[in-house]
Amino acid sequence: MTEILTLTGERTAPGIWHENYWFARHEAAYRWIVAELLPTAGRVLEAGCGEGYGAELLRTAGSEVVFGLDYEDNTLQHVRRVYPQVHVIRGNLVQTAFADASFGLLTSLQTIEHLWEQPRFVSECARILAPGGIAVLSTPNRLTFPSGNWYHTRELTMDEFTELVEPEFEITHTLGLHHGSRLQAWEEEHGSCVDAQLAGPHDEWPDHLRELVTSTTYKDFEIRPGDLDESLDLILVAVKPTDG
Repeated sequence: MTEILTLTGERTAPGIWHENYWFARHEAAYRWIVAELLPTAGRVLEAGCGEGYGAELLRTAGSEVVFGLDYEDNTLQHVRRVYPQVHVIRGNLVQTAFADASFGLLTSLQTIEHLWEQPRFVSECARILAPGGIAVLSTPNRLTFPSGNWYHTRELTMDEFTELVEPEFEITHTLGLHHGSRLQAWEEEHGSCVDAQLAGPHDEWPDHLRELVTSTTYKDFEIRPGDLDESLDLILVAVKPTDG
C-alpha cells in the first residue's frame, strides 16, 4: 500500500507508526473472525468499513465477495483506490440500500459507538442478513476506555451491548479483547500503555514507548470469554434466527 488515509481521530489506519498499537488492536478482531468464522460465511458486508483494511483482510482470506459500506465519501474514494477488489457502497448504516437477506456474514467493528441510532442499526443488520447469518460487532468497553472521544455518541458495557443486540439476534459469543503477555509485562513496569500514548504528542514519546508501539502486532492481544468488565474492547457474535 502506498497511500495513507489522513488521520482525523475518528478512525485508525495502517502504515502510521504512532497509530500502530491501535491498528494492531483492531486487526486482532479481524484475525479472530478469519480464523473462527470465515470459511462458511458466503457474501460479507463490512458495515462502517473506514480505511478498508478490515474488508480487504476478509476478502484475501477467502470470502466469496466483500462489500464495504461507509458514509464519508473521501474515505470511500481511498478504499476504491487502495483496495479495488472490495465492492464499495456509500450509504447510511441505519438505512442501507441492500435487499433483505443479502449477506451471510456482517462485520461492524468499532463502529456502533459512533452512531446516534444504535437500535435502528442493529435492526438494519438483522434485515440484511440471511436467516442463520452471523453478525460480529465490536465496540470499546466503556468501563476501561479513556473518556472524552467526541466522535463517540454512546459507549457501552457488555450488559448494555447485549441488551442492545439480543432483541434481533441469538447471541452465541460474548468476548473481550485483552492485552497479551508482552503488553502486560510492559505495563507492569511502565503503567498503562494507552495512558502513556495519550499523555503527550507522539514526537515526544520516550524511547521505550516508541519501541513498544512500533513493535506491537495483532498477536499481542487475546480474545476470549471471561473478565469482560476488564476487557479493552467488547465483541459480540450473534446469529439471525432462522424463523426471523
